[in-house]
Amino acid sequence: MSPRTAAALRDGDRSLREHLIATAGALMAEEGAAKLTVRAIARRAGVADGVLYNHFADKEELLAHALREHVREAERDLGALPAPGSASVEANLRAHLTYGLALHQAILPTFAGLLTHPAVLARFAELTPTGDEWRDRLLAYLHAERDLGRLSPTTRPAAAAALLVGACHETVFSALVPHTASVATSVDELVATVLEGIS
Repeated sequence: MSPRTAAALRDGDRSLREHLIATAGALMAEEGAAKLTVRAIARRAGVADGVLYNHFADKEELLAHALREHVREAERDLGALPAPGSASVEANLRAHLTYGLALHQAILPTFAGLLTHPAVLARFAELTPTGDEWRDRLLAYLHAERDLGRLSPTTRPAAAAALLVGACHETVFSALVPHTASVATSVDELVATVLEGIS
């Protein structure tokens, strides 16, 4: 290990690969991903440019892992979601929607910056375990509440989840696109509207 590499890892016990992923993820969160370069990542990580290619096949692989780390970091900051059967369905859906809006506000700008880099997004999708995303957990929550009898047996969890996830997309994407008016509504109004159809 070179002195420069050793210096980069002085604080902590993570591997150089983990250090590079965390560094790229931090840069994504701060500056976006569209113009993120290998040189910028290497400089922030405190290593030579070529070191990245000792740990990743190419820039796209590193960015996919960094994007995954960025999402995980955003989720860690948001805390836990309510369990089925706890509190009330209304309160739990408010918590889910508040979580979803905050998550989308944290990560959608980065995803938007990568729309012209489909290889990165495809590799990111391969890294994400099935059922691990917020929308999957929301869907599982709705299924569980229906099974517990706290929602009507005719509830369509996939449709309800799509409405709530779509509200997050609309709210955040509208803020990203200049001169685009968002449909103003509150978490309480959205939850009440969904519950009127499924409770």
